Amino acid sequence: MTAEGFLEGRRLQMARGVLLQCIMGGYPPARFYGSDDGDLALVPDPAHIHRLPCSDQPRALAICDADELTGESSKLSTRGQLKAVIARYAALGLAPVVATELEFFVFAPNPDPTQPFQPPLGLDGRREEGHSAFSVSSNNGLRPFFSEVYACMAALGLPRDTFMHEMGVSQFEINLLHGDPLLLADQTFLFKHLLKEVALKHGLIVVCMAKPLAHTPGSSMHIHQSIVEIGSGRNVFSDEAGQPTATFRHFIGGQQAGMADFTALFAPNVNSYQRLCHPFASPNNACWSHDNRAAGLRIPASSPAARRVENRLPGADANPYLAIAASLAAGLHGIENELEPSEAIQGEFDVPDNLALPCTLHAALERLKRSQLANELFGKEFIEGYVASKTMELTSFFDEITPWERRVLAAQA
Repeated sequence: MTAEGFLEGRRLQMARGVLLQCIMGGYPPARFYGSDDGDLALVPDPAHIHRLPCSDQPRALAICDADELTGESSKLSTRGQLKAVIARYAALGLAPVVATELEFFVFAPNPDPTQPFQPPLGLDGRREEGHSAFSVSSNNGLRPFFSEVYACMAALGLPRDTFMHEMGVSQFEINLLHGDPLLLADQTFLFKHLLKEVALKHGLIVVCMAKPLAHTPGSSMHIHQSIVEIGSGRNVFSDEAGQPTATFRHFIGGQQAGMADFTALFAPNVNSYQRLCHPFASPNNACWSHDNRAAGLRIPASSPAARRVENRLPGADANPYLAIAASLAAGLHGIENELEPSEAIQGEFDVPDNLALPCTLHAALERLKRSQLANELFGKEFIEGYVASKTMELTSFFDEITPWERRVLAAQA
């Protein structure tokens, strides 16, 4: 839209079905988004109209809500779903606080997708081989790129906590400062957008796939969650003596009750399960533990005021609005129904059958499709539409034969 049209308040409308467009570009049958495929209104959030600092020409980006023409939020909107979850907490006098940890890879351009990704050439003319995890000098070859990333974050008002080199080859992580869930989802979205834009300016690509390289750690989007009282700001996960509360236990119980049903919301792509099938630090389970990274739900070491629950299931490829909404909705379900969690686990452990999660996209979609809890919390329209779109993507994947199949199976009798 032109700046003039935007400033005049001209309404931007979009076909309803676009909210269910699959990643290849197609759409599920029209019955999933209204047979008429009528319009939605895109309503800008006044707090999120940003001049894009990485653009050579003056451009702005406005984060919008997708609303029905009647004025109510579209049930197909993931941002709308998150706002609805936050409103349910507010009705109880509570406010969730979240932070996201996003991992990503920086690669050289990859014009031939049949070839593996490669790290970029460093200032020494060599490619990183994976010996730089947590090193203070690990991104020397990418300093111009990261300098512009930092500058763009500042221009967009994105406060950053820490940046670090992660365990993978040319893999990095950012920790965004904790705050309001909707704000953190918006910030995570904006950060991923600017990462890709800045990378292209520097002759690089940023990849947020869950598992872009074989034999290398995948990329997560861990979600840290706590709940405070509106007004006092008191963390309801800790009592006056600094001990865990019943609300804390119930929140964990709700997370455990929802993780298997919601796996397809946290791990939305075929590639997501490549990350989860190698479980170290990418736990495909609903166990919980104090400071054990093998558990899907980890309680980081912290002061009572900072007591929180880290959901380690979501990958970097997850929709931040939907992943945060699903995680918080599960926790609220536990609080409202006073669900008790399993016993905490420590050290090495075997995952009990009742805490194991789906390990393929097909299994996760089948679980989501049958979930009464998902339909109650997100509505039948959203769940059926989401499953329909993701089923199209899964079918498209199965329509291709992979290099592994040709290499290994062609010679079989």
